[in-house]
Amino acid sequence: MRKSSLILITLVAFALGSIATYAIVRRSAPNLEPKPSSAMPEEKALYWYDPMVPQQHFDQPGKSPFMGMQLVPKYADAGRAGGVSIDPRLAQSLGVRTARVELGSLARTLRATGTVAFDEGAITTVPSRVAGIVESLQVRTPMSPVKRGQALLTLIAPEWTAAQEDYLALRRTTSPGLDGLRAAARQRLVLLGLEESQIRKLDQSGHATLRFTLTAPRDGVVRELTVRDGASVAMGTPLFTLNGLDTVWINAAVPETDSGGIVAGTAITATLPAFPGERFSGTIETLLPELDSTTRTQRARIVLANLQHRLAPGMFANVEIAAPTAATHSVLAPSEAIIETGTRKVVIVDEGGGHYRAQEVRIGAEGNGKSAVLGGLSEGDSVVLSGQFLIDSEASLTGTLTRLEDASSNSASASKPMPKDMSAEVAEQPELHLAKGTVKKVDGHRWTITTEAIPSLGMGAMVMTFVSSDSVSVAGIHPGQRVSFSFIRNASGELEIVKIGGLDASAKGDQP
Repeated sequence: MRKSSLILITLVAFALGSIATYAIVRRSAPNLEPKPSSAMPEEKALYWYDPMVPQQHFDQPGKSPFMGMQLVPKYADAGRAGGVSIDPRLAQSLGVRTARVELGSLARTLRATGTVAFDEGAITTVPSRVAGIVESLQVRTPMSPVKRGQALLTLIAPEWTAAQEDYLALRRTTSPGLDGLRAAARQRLVLLGLEESQIRKLDQSGHATLRFTLTAPRDGVVRELTVRDGASVAMGTPLFTLNGLDTVWINAAVPETDSGGIVAGTAITATLPAFPGERFSGTIETLLPELDSTTRTQRARIVLANLQHRLAPGMFANVEIAAPTAATHSVLAPSEAIIETGTRKVVIVDEGGGHYRAQEVRIGAEGNGKSAVLGGLSEGDSVVLSGQFLIDSEASLTGTLTRLEDASSNSASASKPMPKDMSAEVAEQPELHLAKGTVKKVDGHRWTITTEAIPSLGMGAMVMTFVSSDSVSVAGIHPGQRVSFSFIRNASGELEIVKIGGLDASAKGDQP
């Protein structure tokens, strides 16, 4: 009993001592009390807005009444002269990519498509030198391959027979002074088309030949056959047209924008689907002085060696043209950073810290994903490659891109306060958004769709309502089907489907 009392007294004494110690510390160290933070106050937002409806402003944060997405704050420093400001976290979540402008030489490799064709410079015509009758054809079909010296047809020609008899009669005559006539008779046989081998055979036999065999003067194929067995032919009638295959042409369609850098003699490399993995080398013979007004392309005639006769006219070819490179260095920017506005070319420059500005540029030659910048950018500038839709949405609030349309009013536009009601300043061309989802309900022209995340709006998956017009093809689309569609916000403020199509359950990346 005495031991238990001792333990109890000890515990009570310890507790009283702890309370006394805490009281003394509190009294002697008042500066340990927590105080309000002396850090700079957080920057205050001017207002909040829905990126899809930027003209509507809200005084408090929260979710948008239009789409249910989180409102984005607009800060006072977003109006930096000549630019816009984006929350870096928002820019990162929406995949804004940038790249540095660099100094270098533009190595251009132009690519074009074309088809293999006969070399029109390797055509030979086999005519009839005299009037006669075709007794028989040894080559009877067009596009048949032939070898040099191969028999083509047999011809009965009385004029040839008479010329041989005259020649043989002069050879048999021993009277002096006939050498000139003999030479003239022999020359007549040559002019009528007899070859030296045929004349030597005539000299040996001493008998005129009634039938004559015409042979192929070269290797190639029969492009054209104009006679048949039993046909009568006049002097000079074309009987066969042969085309050599030792060389072929590729007629390549070069885009008008690239044709200025192509000259005769430029080396090319061609690949053909018929011979995967093989590369064929050739040169440009000429750039034909005619532009196709429909495709806006100019035809380049390319000569290709075809010693094995594997390349056949009509084959498809992909052509790489080693265009001459500029000797001097120039400022190079990624081509995907260039925004075509229709009247000018613009890039979005990243100034750091979430600040961006639109910059008009002059563009020169392009090649291998790079564009030569003739003015507007300097080495080291950082330009936006993707996510321009977000910056364009923000720029519509500050009027940055509008100020590019009138450089003379740039300073006035930069200092002009933002009006509360910007409904009159909505772009004439609504932004197109792409999405995928599952159709939940269709009620006439109203669609209820459970959408997946829409990166262009910074939205997650949710149930949304859309409208469609009679011009949109919805054949085969039904509730429960997974779809891919594009939509805009129309003049009435509704989300309007522009195009919609069904997706298989395995489809991952298809968009309308």
